Amino acid sequence: MDEVTDAGIYADESPYLDRYVQVGIASGRVLRVTFPETPEGDSEDEHPVLEQIFDYLEGVEEVSFDDVQIALTMPTDQRAVLEQVRQIPYGDQVGVETLARMTSGIDHQDDDDLILVRTALDENPAPILIPDHRVRDGPSAAPPAVEQKLRSLEGL
Repeated sequence: MDEVTDAGIYADESPYLDRYVQVGIASGRVLRVTFPETPEGDSEDEHPVLEQIFDYLEGVEEVSFDDVQIALTMPTDQRAVLEQVRQIPYGDQVGVETLARMTSGIDHQDDDDLILVRTALDENPAPILIPDHRVRDGPSAAPPAVEQKLRSLEGL
């Protein structure tokens, strides 16, 4: 994606999800992706990231979000977990323990580290862009109905 310096809230209705997809952006970085029943009043409906999300939701072809910059303002260990989630390919899924193994500095046999992985997934600021729905036995930051539709879209 080209260098973008815009900021704002962008939202559009997804017939597939039966709700809106709303993206908050500052300095060209995604701050948050949410799925409200109604969008914020001052939101706009056109943005390249929102277009990519809707291309993904059409399910016609795989869409990569590798070029989308996400502002991960959280503890370093949680950020490391979410960066690994971004590496899980479309149509693949892993378990929490496997995700822990994939993440440097995380011990997949340590209960506290597994809690850290689950916490990172639960606090994911950008579901879809950081595809926590591909972690089969972990929480998703997306509402359950959205998570199930995303899993279905990818055949998971």
